[in-house]
Amino acid sequence: QVQLGESGGGSVQEGGSLRLSCAASGLPFSFYVMAWFRQAPGKEREFVAGITYNSNSRRYIDSVKGRFTISRDNAKNTVYLQMNSLKPEDTAVYYCAADRSTWASPEYWGQGTQVTVSS
Repeated sequence: QVQLGESGGGSVQEGGSLRLSCAASGLPFSFYVMAWFRQAPGKEREFVAGITYNSNSRRYIDSVKGRFTISRDNAKNTVYLQMNSLKPEDTAVYYCAADRSTWASPEYWGQGTQVTVSS
């Protein structure tokens, strides 16, 4: 079965950095677009960043542009989210997601990893 396993979350001070990883198994990774979502306490889950099959296109929400970078390694079936200049409002559970064609409603989800940024 398909599994997406996130890692790399943790607690950092404002201005710090974290790198999230998501290892995928059970699916032809290079045929899936990948994305990161997040859900803060009391808020709905939101799209953060997405990357196409061969990294030709990437998309970010405005609040993370210039601070976060999504990348993927198809040889390792892994997608990453490099997060720099972290802010307290970035605190959330971050989820990896995969779909054959769209970031809008991913077919598969990981279990999530907690990111906490303190001021």
